[in-house]
Amino acid sequence: MTESLSWKNFQQHYLALPELGIALDTSRMNAPDVLPDSLEKLFRNAFQQMQELEKGSLANPDENRMVGHYWLRNPELAPSAEIQKVISSTKENILEFAAEIHQSKLQPQKAGSFRNVLLLGIGGSALGPQFVQKALRSKADRMKFYFLDNTDPDGIDQVLSSIGKGLAETLTLVISKSGGTKETRNAMLEVRQAYEKAGLDFTKHAVAVTGEGSQLDQLAKKENWLRRFPMWDWVGGRTSVFSAVGLLPAALQGLDINNLLAGAKIMDELTSRTEISKNPAALLALMWHHAGRGRGEKAMVILPYKDKLQLFSRYLQQLVMESLGKEKDLAGKTVNQGLTVYGNKGSTDQHAFVQQLREGPADFFVTFIEVLRERNSTSIEVEPGVTSGDFLQCFLLGTREALFQSGRNSLSITLEEISPRTTAALIALFERAVGIYAFLIGINAYHQPGVEAGKRAAGDIIELSIRIQNHLKYHPEQKFAASALADALGETEKTETVFQLLLHLAANSRVQKFSGNTPFSASFQANY
Repeated sequence: MTESLSWKNFQQHYLALPELGIALDTSRMNAPDVLPDSLEKLFRNAFQQMQELEKGSLANPDENRMVGHYWLRNPELAPSAEIQKVISSTKENILEFAAEIHQSKLQPQKAGSFRNVLLLGIGGSALGPQFVQKALRSKADRMKFYFLDNTDPDGIDQVLSSIGKGLAETLTLVISKSGGTKETRNAMLEVRQAYEKAGLDFTKHAVAVTGEGSQLDQLAKKENWLRRFPMWDWVGGRTSVFSAVGLLPAALQGLDINNLLAGAKIMDELTSRTEISKNPAALLALMWHHAGRGRGEKAMVILPYKDKLQLFSRYLQQLVMESLGKEKDLAGKTVNQGLTVYGNKGSTDQHAFVQQLREGPADFFVTFIEVLRERNSTSIEVEPGVTSGDFLQCFLLGTREALFQSGRNSLSITLEEISPRTTAALIALFERAVGIYAFLIGINAYHQPGVEAGKRAAGDIIELSIRIQNHLKYHPEQKFAASALADALGETEKTETVFQLLLHLAANSRVQKFSGNTPFSASFQANY
């Protein structure tokens, strides 16, 4: 009898999407089958708000911007003929440029063809392209990819060392919406120097993806870079993968970008349904709301059982946490909303944090992602009648069942295969779920004041570092402890920061350090 009820429950909470070869199972989330009237009302409002967003409402009032990432895969939805035209023409320009690169009609300075792509970006300008490139990587790829997504000198050196002499055959994409993002700017300056050291002209290998009229756009135009592709103010970084940010790298990789766009478009249509039980994004939003009581009280653990999807948790961390982590709601009330995301991949993490998931604090729910097709070729049997892929599925099903027996909730997303269409659909599914959930809890998913505050604070600290160096240079004979230097600069309240900056400068031989009786009594002096 119990098994019969379980099977009935599974069928009731299993949503198949045959148009995409995707299914969603929420049977192990213990969510109520009948929603209270108050939540039904919130969903009706959320659906209405999503429709208005697609029509061009100002969804980002802080910057007076529309939010139009849905138009990227269906230009007909865009509110003006001008936007429709620029979306379509940009796609055609991307295809044309990729063909010129692949056919060696456009060649590097001192080589017969471009064989590598080096992508410089950060956040949404790198995470989306990285995820798509890894998920869809194959022997058929037309170019080899490298990424610089940080301002870490060691990391930059490692990537450039990996490229080595291949730099002469490397096309560099510099992706920055504002054109002033420091991490990307720094990487560009480092890479430019690497080209110069190799006797190469950086500008003959460089492509810009940026906002029209930005600092980067002006530089690329002035220096006559190979190409400039647009980013628009109505597309946020974390939802930009179907703009030139993601489509250009995908086309250079050799992927069918029309298939990518088709997958996202189909998922958009499926997630526009107003019947919650038939809308996979609404169901995801409902499960998030149920698990965390509309307050994000439980973290979402992403466990894809497929190596190709390893970066998906990182991609979702930005999409979900930057969108939903907000101090204020739409009415200006302090709510400190958010949804924590972490994870890696199965079955690797059955040997890592699954022990805590089963027996530790029940402060999470799991999103399992399964891919049915094991590989393009036939799998060998590692035991009679059993393949490596069989083990992978059984580890997923076993872990899910063990968690359920311990009262730990989970939902599952099943893909028939990894393809451009299903990968794009997966991205589009979570984009829409984030939008719906944000409206349910009454926050703005399309601005990021906390990120901007961090950038401003970092800028202030950079200025303080310059002041420290200048003060030491103007007093070359004098040694300063951190506290004395902070006093001299009139920054007594920032003594700790002055101390940290001095340690960094000394470790990189930019100032001299003289040890004291304690770490805090060390003194510092300008280099002679």
